Amino acid sequence: MSPHHRHAARDNGPMPAPADHRTVAADRHVVPPPFRAFAVRSEEARHAFDARAPYGLVHLVRTAFLDAATRAGLAAEARARVDVVSFPDINHACTTWAALAAAAPRAADLAGSLAGALQATGVLGDGHAAYRQALATRIDCLAACGAGFHNDAGRHWSRCLFWVLALEVDDLEFVMPHAGVRLPLAPGDLLVFDPALAHGLCRPRDGGQAVAASFTGAGAAPQFFLTGELVLGDAQWAALGAPWLAVEEHERRGALDLTVAAFDERSGAVQRAGALRDGMKRSTCHLDGEPTLTAGTAPA
Repeated sequence: MSPHHRHAARDNGPMPAPADHRTVAADRHVVPPPFRAFAVRSEEARHAFDARAPYGLVHLVRTAFLDAATRAGLAAEARARVDVVSFPDINHACTTWAALAAAAPRAADLAGSLAGALQATGVLGDGHAAYRQALATRIDCLAACGAGFHNDAGRHWSRCLFWVLALEVDDLEFVMPHAGVRLPLAPGDLLVFDPALAHGLCRPRDGGQAVAASFTGAGAAPQFFLTGELVLGDAQWAALGAPWLAVEEHERRGALDLTVAAFDERSGAVQRAGALRDGMKRSTCHLDGEPTLTAGTAPA
């Protein structure tokens, strides 16, 4: 268990079934000069003059509750709702638990099983109910044809972790170039990560690069996932070692604001880093989705 986690007493909900849970360090950041650290600001008024460091772990749970027929049924549901044509297309659409149950009738209590797998990460504490509630808010089907490097820090996502459950993937790596993370993905794998850090989907043979040619031609097939958000409160971020602090503290640390960073699609390199020097000042806060600092662009 990570030293970052400080959990409350367990509730009466079921404990997670999957035992194959591992954490991967994502805190050895490669930061472009003139910066020395990364941080994430908010577009919400409650944190207009605050920022947090990125969460320093990626969680990988190799789930056991999806057999091949169930994965195929869920992937068919995703394929019916979302479409991608070519690299680096990513598309998602909201679905429902009723639709997922109809697509995979052999899966008993899919939401409960997924909540148990998420519970194994401990990011919302030990109690099962928090994970079940997180899944009740929204669940999406996601399709990709590889993915160039990008992050998701705009709107309310600065206070979320993302989860993705692989349904149909082959010869694929999840890569965070600035954190030294390269994780091969297999069907049934569940990832939990901080979307503020740049991330992409690559072929293992490409050495951590997102190469368009590797996702085209004969035999190139899209990837399908289920995905959603885990919204964390201030105390939960603090328990994970990434508390919200005044922007002046992050300016003292030499932090680059990931909320307005733009990335090279192939390598993940931060573009025009020098133009982002004033990101950690009160005069450059982000409110209502309209950042006053425009040198970089937050992704859609």
